[in-house]
Amino acid sequence: MTTSIPAVDVSRREVLTGALAAALAASLPTPASAAADGTFNTHETSGETKMDTITTKDGTRIFYKDWGSGPVVTFAHGWPLNADAWDGQMLFLAQNGFRVIAHDRRGHGRSEQASSGNDMDTYADDFAALAEALDLRDIVMVGHSTGGGEVARYIGRHGTRRVAKAVLISAVPPIMIKTAANPEGLPKDVFDTIRAGVSSNRSQFYREFGVAFYSANRPGATIPQSILDQFWLWCMQVGIKNAYECVKAFSETDFTADLAKFDVPTLIMHGEDDQIVPIDDAGRKSAKLIRGAKAIFYPGAPHGLTATHRDQINADLLAFIKV
Repeated sequence: MTTSIPAVDVSRREVLTGALAAALAASLPTPASAAADGTFNTHETSGETKMDTITTKDGTRIFYKDWGSGPVVTFAHGWPLNADAWDGQMLFLAQNGFRVIAHDRRGHGRSEQASSGNDMDTYADDFAALAEALDLRDIVMVGHSTGGGEVARYIGRHGTRRVAKAVLISAVPPIMIKTAANPEGLPKDVFDTIRAGVSSNRSQFYREFGVAFYSANRPGATIPQSILDQFWLWCMQVGIKNAYECVKAFSETDFTADLAKFDVPTLIMHGEDDQIVPIDDAGRKSAKLIRGAKAIFYPGAPHGLTATHRDQINADLLAFIKV
């Protein structure tokens, strides 16, 4: 049996199509032209100007989200995630009277997958462009894992003129890789294995990486599958070239000199069961290298403790910020 589809008069179809296109165009935000000087890219929504990206000096668009009002807290995420990894902290602090801002590192999440600049110096300069564009002052800078390296390198390169406090959570400083000066570090073949996983079958690699990230492989662990699924989804949003090159950035960059430049109150937070950035060669060393740093070490907590120990992390973070 053949079903015939009634013909539509051409002139009527053109009118309907034109009307639909006009309606859609009217409902969509109008982007402003991108400027390669650290300025905003804006769009109009319900008569209100919204800004959610800046363009850095090399023309790379960096996405950020900016919630609430009050004292400013910024967040730099870990590898290979994006700003959404901070939602548990951002919502909490926004509800407690803070303005919270988190950006997607270049190549990650909704930021542009730039071919170049996948190194700590550029990551720090990208944040500097964001801080300048938004004219952020008296910032509490929070960084997790690779994001902690980003915070350290920002202070090392740009100082603390805009910074009031710093928080390093499960952060990679002072240096992850094993060297003559850092014999306790991880062998280079550990990071070569990560690169091989990213380049060969990144989807499978990220699924397995998430298990160690949250210590879901420990006896008695009760990590919800939804946490692991969420982690995989975030990982799959990073550009493969960006993820691959970032491994060298977070593992081989030496932040020792950057930590020596910290001259603001600093909190070190690290899980004692961190399987990704082992505490003895990271958090414990950074706490000794940063003058006057306060340290909180969490027994049994994994690398991804901002999710698994969210309430405790949030309470400790709020207490440090409010002092």
